[in-house]
Amino acid sequence: MSSQSPDYRQSQKAPLARAEILRALIPQATHLVVAQLDAFAARLANAFFAASEQVSDAREANLSFNSGQLLKNNGYAFYYLCSADIEIAFRNEIQALSLANKPKQEHFEQQDIALTLVSYEEMDKKLAFGRASRALELASAEQLAALGMRLACVTETDTLSVAQNPFRPEVFLRVIHAAWSKFNPDPHTHPLILPLLRADILFDLSPILQALNEFLVRQGILTELHESYRIKKTENIQSAIAPAQVDKKDLSQKLKKIFLEKNSSDPSANQNEDDQKTDLNQLQYRQQFSASAQASQPETDTRLFHYLENLQKTMAIRQLVAGAQDMMRLSQMREQMPELTSNNSVEKTTLDLLSKIFDTVFHNPSIPGQIKELIGVLQIPVLKAALMDKEFFFQEAHPARRMIDLLTQQSVAWDQSKGQADPLFQAMQHNVSRVQNEFDHKMGLFDEVVSDLENFVAKEEEASAKALQEPIKRALQKEKFKQANIAANNEVALRVGTGEVVAFVESFLENRWTKVLTLAYSVQEDKPHAVTDAIKTMDDLIWSVKPKITLPQRQELLNRLPAILARLNKWLSLIKWEDADRALFFADLAECHASIVRAPLELSPEKQLEIAVEAAQLAAERRLEKRNQAEAQEAQELQKLHAEDVSADNAAEVVANLERGIWLQFTKKSGDTHKARLAWVSPMRSLYIFTASQKEKSFSLSAQELEQTFREQRAQILVLDKLVDRALSEALEEVAERENELAN
Repeated sequence: MSSQSPDYRQSQKAPLARAEILRALIPQATHLVVAQLDAFAARLANAFFAASEQVSDAREANLSFNSGQLLKNNGYAFYYLCSADIEIAFRNEIQALSLANKPKQEHFEQQDIALTLVSYEEMDKKLAFGRASRALELASAEQLAALGMRLACVTETDTLSVAQNPFRPEVFLRVIHAAWSKFNPDPHTHPLILPLLRADILFDLSPILQALNEFLVRQGILTELHESYRIKKTENIQSAIAPAQVDKKDLSQKLKKIFLEKNSSDPSANQNEDDQKTDLNQLQYRQQFSASAQASQPETDTRLFHYLENLQKTMAIRQLVAGAQDMMRLSQMREQMPELTSNNSVEKTTLDLLSKIFDTVFHNPSIPGQIKELIGVLQIPVLKAALMDKEFFFQEAHPARRMIDLLTQQSVAWDQSKGQADPLFQAMQHNVSRVQNEFDHKMGLFDEVVSDLENFVAKEEEASAKALQEPIKRALQKEKFKQANIAANNEVALRVGTGEVVAFVESFLENRWTKVLTLAYSVQEDKPHAVTDAIKTMDDLIWSVKPKITLPQRQELLNRLPAILARLNKWLSLIKWEDADRALFFADLAECHASIVRAPLELSPEKQLEIAVEAAQLAAERRLEKRNQAEAQEAQELQKLHAEDVSADNAAEVVANLERGIWLQFTKKSGDTHKARLAWVSPMRSLYIFTASQKEKSFSLSAQELEQTFREQRAQILVLDKLVDRALSEALEEVAERENELAN
């Protein structure tokens, strides 16, 4: 224990004792944090929306958008979770500070041991918390340091590190992350909040720390900090920089290897085998490949392109005369290609890979036949584009590659009942014809037609979104009410779970007051004090039926009872509980209150202890009974789950991972099939809205209904995205298998 400073000796005259001072900080800090929760939730929702527009990964963008929508429409639930957890966190930290009396060396050793046992996921979380905490610590360095020194005086220790400060930024961050994990049960969204825990989104900690310092000053704690104690705010604050994401494309590495092998005989690419195995980056490879190809094969390129241009014109004429049904496949054309593609050359490799891509399109049963014919028209133009620019194989954003992917993705959106009169089909046909008739060596043509198709699709989706506004609005209201009901049941469960609530009041809370709380939570955005009033009324009711063994306690009951009954009646009228059960409840309540008031007074200490022990024993028995009931119910649910088809868990997982924009094929019990696009998922993923290829038609399924559909194998996901990637991957696997067979 350190010697006390003059300032601390002065604090001994303060009106509060040391332990009371620490406890008194908790409600002050909690109140100041809770006051900022609504504004913080709004900033966090906007940050999620912004992230959804900035990330390139479609899945992450979808998760971020849904997270923002969830928070925007259900802010009250997030507010409730944060406000409940922050006070608990402060209490735990204050208790840890009060009990902390271990040597520093022991502390560091324990910390090192803990760090060696955590998972990589937990380590990433620690690093994210560390980065965000440091930024906040620097922003409020002076106030945080002053608070640390004052707390050190209160606890009679020499120094107090930031890691020991109960009100350090990390405490806030961990509470927010834990609350978010409860608020959004999807584990894939839990890491998304970590990069958003930035100073510009989080709370303003300065006024919170300032208020705590001022409270301690009023208690006489270090009223005048010496200048040497003060910490000057740094002028060199650097924001934490997130590590650059490394795009590991195994596909690109395999393609690089196969093209390098084709160029190995080229004198201009005079690089030995050891050099090829070095860790060349993709840019170096492309520069090497372009140089070697241009230097070695100008004559080959000229002869081949003349052949392809003539073939393109011939196919255009054939299509006009015989229609697309007479379209040859690239894999068939390969047999008619000149000897230029018969050797082990780059051109042959390019032709083989593109043949595989188009064969994958032609063999896909989800793509309608007439759309396959349109895509078939692109075979020669795309082959020319790939021969001109090998970036086709390495860049998903390559315009010729984007066109194939776009046509396959949108093929199921074609309304076949309208045939070629469907506007989407006409847009596809128009742009494919442009490529067939106009493409020579200008890659910009692919950019133009892809932009035209994407603009058309965007307008179609915008029109579809407008038609869904009303169903989405109804779904959001339904889900908001469901979330309100969950919060209401949690509030009641917290109170009846203690076993201390008398039976008839417990039944009343579970059967009636949950409806009151559900109503209060559902209108919280418009009437923010409704939840507070409903919870206070419930707590006052519970207090009113507890034993009152002293005269002042009974007098307080008589004084408060009229207001409690008035608030009870007001809320019960709002939920329209007007039957005879209401009168019966109030009769039981009146009898209970009367028995409390009539009970003998001036009980001996022994009798008071006996009553207290009996009450505690009854409460413990009730808690045990409730726990057994909950465990029995859980066991029944697990037994039921195991009794069902083993695909039950898989079905739930599939539904939980569905993303907007994905297409499904549904099979009716009659055997008929129809395709539908997932147009919207509710924030809590309890309702799914689908649109058919006929844009005006939509339908919705609950999560349970959709799971059952998958369980009965009446729903199938149509895999149409990144078709080129998958085709290339399959082609390279076939190459590897052939090489293995030859090697063996």
